[in-house]
Amino acid sequence: MAKILCVDDDPDVIALKRSILEQAGYEVTTCISAEDAIREIQRVAFDGVVTDWRLGSERGRAIVEAAKAQSAVPVIVVSGFVAEAFQAAEPMADIYLEKPADPRELVKILDTLLDTKSIRRYDR
Repeated sequence: MAKILCVDDDPDVIALKRSILEQAGYEVTTCISAEDAIREIQRVAFDGVVTDWRLGSERGRAIVEAAKAQSAVPVIVVSGFVAEAFQAAEPMADIYLEKPADPRELVKILDTLLDTKSIRRYDR
C-alpha cells in the first residue's frame, strides 16, 4: 500500500482528501502546516505527496523542496493559487491542479505518477 502525505491547512479539505485517498487504497498521513509536513518527510519514506500551496502564512514550496530532496517522490500541488505555485523556481511539483480538484482526476494522476515511479525503480 503506497504511503501518501497530504497537506492542507483547512481541516475540512484535509479530511475530504484523506477520505478520497484512503478509498483509493492509499495509506494517508495528514499535516496542516509546512513545518509538520517537512518533519514527516524527514521521518517517513512517502511514495507521494499531495499538498496545498498556501498554508496560512507558509508556502508549499518548502514542502515540494523537502520531498524532492528526500527522493524522487511524486508531488501534486492542489491549490487555488496554481499560477503562483507554477511560477515558483525549481524544484517544481510534478503536476498542479486547481482547487477544487476532481477526486477521480486526483486519484488517476496519483496512480499514474506512482506507476511511473515504480517502472523507473524497476528499470534500475
